[in-house]
This record gives sequence, structure tokens and C-alpha cells, in this order.
Amino acid sequence: MKSNIASLLLVGGLTAALNASAFEPNKPTCIAPAKPGGGFDLTCRILSTGFAKAEITKIPMAVTFMPGGIGAVAYNYINSTTPDDPNKLVAFSSGSLLNIAQGKFGKGLDENNARWVGTAGVDYGAILVKADAPWNTLGELVDDIKKDPSKFVLGAGGGVGSQDWMKAAILMKSSGVDPKKMRYVAYEGGGEALAALLGGHIKVFPGDVGEMEGLVESGKVKVLGIMSPERLKGKFSKYPTAIEQGYDAEWTILRGYYLGPKVSDEAYNYWAAQFQTAYKNPAFEQVVVDQNLVPFNMSGQVLDSYIKERVAYMRGLAKEAGLIK
Repeated sequence: MKSNIASLLLVGGLTAALNASAFEPNKPTCIAPAKPGGGFDLTCRILSTGFAKAEITKIPMAVTFMPGGIGAVAYNYINSTTPDDPNKLVAFSSGSLLNIAQGKFGKGLDENNARWVGTAGVDYGAILVKADAPWNTLGELVDDIKKDPSKFVLGAGGGVGSQDWMKAAILMKSSGVDPKKMRYVAYEGGGEALAALLGGHIKVFPGDVGEMEGLVESGKVKVLGIMSPERLKGKFSKYPTAIEQGYDAEWTILRGYYLGPKVSDEAYNYWAAQFQTAYKNPAFEQVVVDQNLVPFNMSGQVLDSYIKERVAYMRGLAKEAGLIK
């Protein structure tokens, strides 16, 4: 009898332990670290809408906003206030990673202060000029820039050190032009930079693939090169990459999500598994495509390693450009 009781207690204890370790979300929230309507909002909507349409979670995911510093305010909040909250997923972008690489998220905060859990998709840099510009290939543009870099004004949304600036710097570097010699004008956003391009105030706009489709169709701009590792598929397949034109100029704009640094392995693995399930569902992929992103499916430890490698790469670029020591 004592043996049976002991066995029942052991089984009951194991069951309780398993139940205690099993994670289920409670009021899950996606934090968009910006005001409504921007890229971070889009990233969170992909998560909330995509998971709902793919029937990934039974509980609807709310979206809240925490603007400031391209993600810096949210990163500090998660680390200081709710580092172990398994119900808060925060949107990030390559712009966030670039700021982390430059130490702009605060003293002592780097890529190790988050658990990178899943992706929404990617966009890529694109070199845009006015439709009536004299250049039809990246090579023609670069040849003219080399003659006198001071005559060519490049401009985009974001100041020196931003990812739009970095796209321009990478293009210059790959062309044999010192990025420090380029003339770059910073605008508040892509809309202002585009207006400057169309108005003739700048000659080159290092924009994004996701924002170029309507502009090209309207006949206002033309694409000289896409900064993707290889030629894109589908509607973007007709545009050559910078790499295939002989320029080592690649810029992937990643959008995804992280959890706090002290979130349990059980919760982290739960969310990573949910992303893997979503990636296999056409409904989720359609939500990504509808937002002009290219599907890029990576989650869990594989993503965590990728992010840390990417930040290290960006840190190296920032050092070369003299942005950090």
C-alpha cells in the first residue's frame, strides 16, 4: 500500500511539474515601438492578423504603441520593467539592430538583452532615381559619381548612421568611393526624401523595395538596382540586383519580434513553435505578401544566432564609417 501511495505521489508530482512548465499565453500583446501607422505598426499587424487568419492562437493578440528611438524606449522598458513577461512580443527592424550595433539603445544594452523569437518577413534596399534621369543601370550611375562625388546628392529618411544612410554608404564603398565624401541629405521620412527626388533636390534615393512598386508603375521613378543577395521572385524579378551588376552592395531590411531577456525557455520555445506553424500556413504568408514584404521564415535559436551575427556585421560597418570607435 505504501508503495502504491508513493507511486501515485510520484506520478502526481511529475504531472504537476509538467503542467507547471507548460506555457499558455495570457493576454498576448505585440508592442510596436513607434506611433500608429509606421513600419513597426505594420510588423505587429502582421503578427496579430497573420496568427488570427492562420488560427495559430485562440486568444486575440492586442497591439500597443511605445514610440521612441527606433525601438530604444521599448527595449529599455522590457529590460527594466518586464524582462520575464512571456506575453509581450516586441517588433524590431534592421533599423533597431543598427542602433543596437552603434550603442544607441543605452549603456549596457546590446543584442544579448533580448530573446529573438520570430520573423515577419524582409524588405530590401533599392537604388531609385527619377524616371527621366540619364542612367539606366547602376554602372552608369556609379561611373558618373566617380567623376566627381561632390556633384551627387543622395538623400533618404534618417540621419547619418541610419539604415538609409548605410545603404548609400555601402553603395559608395562598393563603388570605390569613400563614403565620407558623399553628399547626403537627411529627411524626416521616405515621403519627404521622395518629394526631394522628384523635385530635383537629390539625385539618388536609397529606398526600399516595398515602397517602390507604386512609384515605378506611376512612371515617376526607375530602379537601378535592388540590394538583395539574389534576384527576387514574382513581381520584382525583372529588377537586377546590385550584386549581379558587380557591386557588393546588399542590405536586408528584416522585420521580426523579440521577447524579454529573462523569459523562460518554455515560453520562448512555445512562441518559436507558433512561428514555425505559421510559416507553413498559406494564410500567414499571404498577410506578409499583402504588406509588400518578402517571406523570410526563421525562429528560435536559429534566428537568435542570425541576429547576433547581423549586429556584429553592422557594428563592423559602423566602425569602418567612423560612426563608433
